Amino acid sequence: MNAATDAPPLVDMKHISISFGGIHAVDDASVDLFPGQVVALLGHNGAGKSTLIKILSGAYQRDGGEIFVDGQPATIANPRDAKGYGIETIYQTLALADNVDTAANLYLGRELMTSWGTLDDVAMEASAREVMGRLNPRFQRFKEPVKALSGGQRQSVAIARAILFNARILIMDEPTAALGPEETAQVAELILKLKSEGIGIFLISHDIHDVFELADRVAVMKNGQVVGHAKTQDVDEDEVLGMIILGKCPPGATPGPGAVN
Repeated sequence: MNAATDAPPLVDMKHISISFGGIHAVDDASVDLFPGQVVALLGHNGAGKSTLIKILSGAYQRDGGEIFVDGQPATIANPRDAKGYGIETIYQTLALADNVDTAANLYLGRELMTSWGTLDDVAMEASAREVMGRLNPRFQRFKEPVKALSGGQRQSVAIARAILFNARILIMDEPTAALGPEETAQVAELILKLKSEGIGIFLISHDIHDVFELADRVAVMKNGQVVGHAKTQDVDEDEVLGMIILGKCPPGATPGPGAVN
């Protein structure tokens, strides 16, 4: 429970396991996420963090363990189930349609129609302006195809698409990868805005500096297991690197099943 509010976590993944061909990709992993919080999932490639998150997003089905949303058991067998719980994933590729504008991307596959059976472009653009105004008031390039937008602006569109349909839990996969300093700062601003609205974010990142700037907590994985959890204020960058590389849990962290003594 969150001691400040006694509210249950938005998401609580308990003792999650999944194997592929006899290999334990995730083994007894537990992580949770509270409203308005960013939890960074860290670890080398193959550590299990992306697999764990794909279980939450419905891309994979777990072999064992439980998932709770708002304190209630959740059944997530596919991405549609995940969306039903307010879980949206923003992949590193962003999955945007480059040749159409912002409104068309926000409503891709969920287009609004008029009573005449035609696309309601006016309503979709008005909605796009409302949600983007809330998220990024400086954004004005509504009429341009998204391929003409900067990396930070494209990330804004991907995030807006998620929250337009009432996402409460966002999974962000390397959101600042390949962005310059100015665009990285823009994405950081977006994440802080989402936090202020009570949205919970799982952040997958290799950038330790980003993690300490944006995350409230870290969960480090190695060889499919959780090494440990910590508030970012209780550990430093070197200690987190020690968790990632050596599996050593520092004094400020809570050890998991994967911690090395």
